[in-house]
Amino acid sequence: AVQLVESGGGSVQAGGSLRLSCEASGITVSNRCMGWFRQTLGQQREGVAHITSTDKQNYLDFAKGRFTISRDSANNTLYLQMNNLKPEDTATYYCAAVTPDSQGGIWCDVGRPLSDYKYWGQGTQVTVAS
Repeated sequence: AVQLVESGGGSVQAGGSLRLSCEASGITVSNRCMGWFRQTLGQQREGVAHITSTDKQNYLDFAKGRFTISRDSANNTLYLQMNNLKPEDTATYYCAAVTPDSQGGIWCDVGRPLSDYKYWGQGTQVTVAS
């Protein structure tokens, strides 16, 4: 079965950094739109960062300048480098994937409905203390 497994979350002080990883199996991360999302209790899940098959990146405003999305095709892994973390970044972070570009999955920004993301990881918790 397709699996997306997030790791790298944890507890850090404000101003610290984390690198989240999403190891994929059953799909190839390099041929499709991939995204990182976050969610807290009582809030809608929202996009944080997206990357196209050609490495064009799209970020929600709060993440610009602090977070970087990337992929390592050799390891079939998606990453989110998170720098200068703030307490308001505290959330569960999820990676997700749409269908391959060859099957029409080329829309890759925050406007794309969450329902289009066919595959989701289990999430990794990020907690930032002031």
